[in-house]
Amino acid sequence: METKKKDIRALTKEQLRNFFVEQGDKAFRGNQVYEWLWQKSAHSFHAMTNVSKETRQMLEDHFVINHIRVDQMQRSSDGTIKNAVRLHDGLVVESVLIPTATRTTACVSSQVGCSLDCRFCATARMKRMRNLNADEIYDQVVAIDNESRLYHDRPLSNIVFMGMGEPLMNYNNVLKAIEMITSPEGLGMSPKRITVSTSGVPKMIRKMADEEVKFGLAVSLHSAIDEVRTSIMPFNANFPLKDLREALEYWYSKTKNRITYEYVVWKGINDTQEAVDALVKFCKFAPSKVNLIEYNPIDDDEFQQASDAAVAMYQNTLERNGITVTVRRSRGKDIDAACGQLANKQ
Repeated sequence: METKKKDIRALTKEQLRNFFVEQGDKAFRGNQVYEWLWQKSAHSFHAMTNVSKETRQMLEDHFVINHIRVDQMQRSSDGTIKNAVRLHDGLVVESVLIPTATRTTACVSSQVGCSLDCRFCATARMKRMRNLNADEIYDQVVAIDNESRLYHDRPLSNIVFMGMGEPLMNYNNVLKAIEMITSPEGLGMSPKRITVSTSGVPKMIRKMADEEVKFGLAVSLHSAIDEVRTSIMPFNANFPLKDLREALEYWYSKTKNRITYEYVVWKGINDTQEAVDALVKFCKFAPSKVNLIEYNPIDDDEFQQASDAAVAMYQNTLERNGITVTVRRSRGKDIDAACGQLANKQ
């Protein structure tokens, strides 16, 4: 029976060096191969041109490189690009390139489907198939960086973990991917240009704080009233706002990093003065910023974008209370690439 080959990118640099020593070769050969795998994003062993043909064949005999493939690329009228990314086992996730005049941002996925049950999100309606491996997350960033250079003539400047899945439910692989993205042996990006967006898993927020991560944190909040939040994000019953707030207070005490809240205002759900007052109270414990996000419909009449007057009420009340607020218009809606719309519609 044929033995299943191991994905070579699951090995650390030290493990690769040891492998070559065990094969009777020099340890530095592991450094060469590691560079090809990460810095140069090689998709095959035969692309490793400074390694002998015999060594490449030996690697082929022992390992595979489970790289992603961009199956379909869609370009929006506003310049946004959505990739349908096929994984080595045939499953598909989506990632998005969002360009502005001054930056290009990659929105990457961390799970196939999602572990949580937010009722307004298309991804949450999919069954969670599995977590993405660190290299699959990394490959999404490489693909978008290449598209940024090709279509916008500049390298990727920012990364947000706001695609499919809850990043903190795939904690180890997300952090390993970020480690490689920020490493000089990987893409060498600054962690300050990376934001991990979570629906709010208190235990994992505390864990990040303890590990003194350098990237930014965004919380998909949408209501600071428990009953309302649980009605639209049912998992809130297990992770109530009191626990979330305590975890975020702990995060700020350890990192001193401002917290960003993602917040959609819906008609008849959270478009009241009571709702905005609760948000102001929730934000007060630490420096924060609120992004008021335009809602992107998912073929469901239950959730409707609130009126401009309701959004203006939020903006004015937050500003009056000294809280930074930005109103975000969605990008890529015509190709279902906007927030909450990623669901593998092909």
